[in-house]
Amino acid sequence: MMARTFRYWSLVFLLGFGLSASALDIPKELWGKWRITRILPAKTISCWGNKEAKQLLGTEIDYGAHLLRWQTTKASHVDSEMREVTAEQFETESSSQSANGSQVNLRQLGIRAIKVQQVLIKHDDAKVTGTTTELPGDDVLIKRKNTIVFSVCNVYFEARRISAASR
Repeated sequence: MMARTFRYWSLVFLLGFGLSASALDIPKELWGKWRITRILPAKTISCWGNKEAKQLLGTEIDYGAHLLRWQTTKASHVDSEMREVTAEQFETESSSQSANGSQVNLRQLGIRAIKVQQVLIKHDDAKVTGTTTELPGDDVLIKRKNTIVFSVCNVYFEARRISAASR
């Protein structure tokens, strides 16, 4: 009885502060291993040069219900959110209002659809490089069943599924 009361009040406390009582799983559409295959041509201003960006090519991302791992870096305190984004929304949210700033749209990324699924994986800061705490694959557009698009340091990459998860 005491444990049940504690869980009840813990839940009330969490919800009272707008926090989730449990983490949302990473969607099953992403579960498995993905290989980063290419850099996509987008008109963005990046904190990386070509040398840093090319270092991601050929590396792998692994997803599971509560797993996001790139190379040997594993995200901690993983939570996710999935939403449908229109082409117009994506361009507005991802581009600068200045003509001299980054300008990116779905067509540049090879996505012809007017809507796309976006998965945002929230996690503690990762130590990937000295210039970013982003983890490759933590903000993903699902291009096709076996192809995803994501950016790191405002450089866009494409990854292809190499195996499905058995989790």
